[in-house]
Amino acid sequence: MKEFGAFDAKNRLSELLDLVEAGEEIIITRRGKPVARLARYSDGHDIQAARQAADAIRSARKGVRLDGISLRELIDEGRP
Repeated sequence: MKEFGAFDAKNRLSELLDLVEAGEEIIITRRGKPVARLARYSDGHDIQAARQAADAIRSARKGVRLDGISLRELIDEGRP
């Protein structure tokens, strides 16, 4: 990962875009502190990975109780 100051990044934007297009990630700093990350654009979501993550969360919460009270009971308790 390469770092560029804001002024330098502004003056070399075309070059930075070429680097990002080639797979590099760029950190843009202001007064030495990171303020932005320039990374390759991804035009889609990995739906399969999202489904797997959701399934993992669902299976991890099955049977989980909080001091003998289920999550559903806590939710229902807060409803009028």
